[in-house]
Order: sequence, then C-alpha cells, then structure tokens
Amino acid sequence: MVRLRLKELLQEKKVSMGKLSRMSDVSYSTIARICNDERYSPTLIILERIAKALDVKVTDLFEETDPQNKP
Repeated sequence: MVRLRLKELLQEKKVSMGKLSRMSDVSYSTIARICNDERYSPTLIILERIAKALDVKVTDLFEETDPQNKP
C-alpha cells in the first residue's frame, strides 16, 4: 500500500500549508485535504506542483506502507 507523506514533508521543511499553497499555486483546501484525508487522491499535476515547490521528486511524496499495520 502507498500513502502520501505531505504532512511529514511540510514539518521536515518547516513550511506551512498556507505557504505551500502560495508556492505551488494549489489551493489551501486541496493541500489540507491531501494532508488530512488519506482517501483523497490528487491529480498528478497537483503532485508535480507540490513537489516542485518543495524541491523534491514526486516519488518523495509517497511512502510504501504495510497494509496490515496502518501508520
């Protein structure tokens, strides 16, 4: 299973959701939804904008998890 780890990346880089929204030109509500709703599936375009704003690869936004032990 794969999950988005945007919340953790924001903490690591010391960037708020509001600042990321401005840097990536992605709405604050979309950023908040990605961080808080594990079932939300953003488009690749959104993920590319976020990755570029955070100076990471799109693949860095994801983490493989064990489906038996949810994080």
